[in-house]
Amino acid sequence: MDVGSNTVHLLVVDAHAGAQPVPMASDKAVLRLMRYLTPEGAITGEGCAAVLSAVQHAADVASRHQVDDLLPFATSALRDATNGPELLATIERETGIALQVLSGEDEARLTFLAVRRWYGWSARDILLFDIGGGSLEIAAGANETPAVALSVPLGAGRTTVGFLHHDPPLAEEVAALRAHAADVLAEAVASFAGQPAPHHVVGSSKTIRSLAKLAGYTSDGFGSGERMLLSRAQLADWVPRLARIPADARPALPGITANRTFQIVAGGIVLEAAMAALKVDELEVSPWALREGIILRYLDRLG
Repeated sequence: MDVGSNTVHLLVVDAHAGAQPVPMASDKAVLRLMRYLTPEGAITGEGCAAVLSAVQHAADVASRHQVDDLLPFATSALRDATNGPELLATIERETGIALQVLSGEDEARLTFLAVRRWYGWSARDILLFDIGGGSLEIAAGANETPAVALSVPLGAGRTTVGFLHHDPPLAEEVAALRAHAADVLAEAVASFAGQPAPHHVVGSSKTIRSLAKLAGYTSDGFGSGERMLLSRAQLADWVPRLARIPADARPALPGITANRTFQIVAGGIVLEAAMAALKVDELEVSPWALREGIILRYLDRLG
């Protein structure tokens, strides 16, 4: 059960140690929690009620599926909210669900684990980007545990609420977000100094997958699968066009869902800035991300 900034997502999998987790059922409630933040950084009463209702619904779905184990976790929205601890206590009291709050570094490490398992050891050094609703995670390394793992407050939802106040956003709002992302990432890049050049640059998360479906292309992958790739040049071409289209019209484009239409412009700006900061010309998209990382770590412990 993933309580994120954008959704509460329950993923039911058939899994055991040594085997690939097979998705059996999925249930999702769209929250876009960044809409419910006060200027002081607290989640409003309406937002708290929405989270509580969504968690209870997910718990009921899990019960109907008779899951053997439930792994409930929360990411940046509850982690960063000033009233997050009180909301977590209310959720546990009202639903019986004790959410584990992951740090940003935990998110980066667990997502990196999932990507490493998907690509295998032959991928050698990997550089990973993952854009959530509240934060951007970047990790790099040659092992299952990354050598560098960090999280910065550049999530697609957070930056939309913070900078893109009009629909479609004004040119000066887009420029302000570009400048802010570049400033934040300039500090982050120092953490990767001295790391080997990556053999694979990988993007995960729904935001990056949506952008790749819109602006990327596919090539032959392993076995019968295809690889999805996205270049910085393609992204730079599409983001200004996206920014001129109203949010309610964007779902007509390939890959842009109604759930993410409001924050896809900010996600594209942040990803382009991250690729530029780390001098990445192209990335490939991983189908596995944080949820799979949590499941894999759990199965490792069972084994």
